[in-house]
Amino acid sequence: MNPLTEKQLRACFVNASRREAAQATLPDLDAQRWDRLDYLGWRDRKAPLAAYVVLELDDEPVGVLLRSGDATKGKRRRAVCAWCEDVVETDDVSLYVARRGGALGRRGDTIGTLVCTEFRCSRNVRRTPTRAEAGSDLESVREQIVARRVAGLRERSARFVAEVLRTR
Repeated sequence: MNPLTEKQLRACFVNASRREAAQATLPDLDAQRWDRLDYLGWRDRKAPLAAYVVLELDDEPVGVLLRSGDATKGKRRRAVCAWCEDVVETDDVSLYVARRGGALGRRGDTIGTLVCTEFRCSRNVRRTPTRAEAGSDLESVREQIVARRVAGLRERSARFVAEVLRTR
């Protein structure tokens, strides 16, 4: 992912008002490892139910404001993230809901998905494959498995954002 500035981040949200984008608490952009991110995702420290994801569609940043029904770190059911589909990290997944962009969103139309609560998908897809995933010849197929995971994450997260943007 290409590095983004605060101004770019605040301007790219497709389902948030200008006020919501201006009030968003941003992560430390200088601390991001942009070359290892497939999307930038974070929870708002000051508004525990708000979260944000920004990814690139057609080489442009597109941001989505999300809402979580689970502000606490209480008991959760095990689930698989719909974006990274990691089978190892399954106890830190939350349901996030996004208001659609445009007229549909203003009428209250939303879409939801299960995503890693702390948006660690980029890290999860790059983890070393397990023996069950790669077989006994781990080193020779590791790069192929990781590349397939990264491509899948990018495709599934982009499909979600495209659905947020859908006008019908």
